Amino acid sequence: MSRYASTTNVSVAKSKAEIEDTLLRYGCTGFVSGWHGEQAMIGFQIKNRQVQFVLPMPDRNSEEFTRTKTGRHRTEEAAFTAWEQGCRQRWRALALAIKAKLEAVECGIVTFDQEFLAHIVTPNGQTVGTQIIPMIEQGEMPQLRLTS
Repeated sequence: MSRYASTTNVSVAKSKAEIEDTLLRYGCTGFVSGWHGEQAMIGFQIKNRQVQFVLPMPDRNSEEFTRTKTGRHRTEEAAFTAWEQGCRQRWRALALAIKAKLEAVECGIVTFDQEFLAHIVTPNGQTVGTQIIPMIEQGEMPQLRLTS
């Protein structure tokens, strides 16, 4: 199965702008974006919540970009072009995910907190997901109990 937007020509900048425009349409009151190393991040404020998405970017030195599907070495220019495509694909996927989440909330399928819970920033500056997921992976979650 191929990845969504694997052949997109939409630039990273256009995808970021689309995300920001989408957030504004749904009532966002603040927006930031940035990157460090191989991670990009967007944050926004909406419905009295701060939300953060960390987007893992592809490793420029990965064989996915430095070699062809047949295993031959790509030129530096060709490897860079392939890596840029990987970046564009990830930003398109993030734009789609955010738009779908906001529309699901708008239609009443889910509440905002249900849909964005893992990405909501808590008072200690971490997202709910970064705090809870390790606990789940270590089996530290309480047993489910049926109550009457």
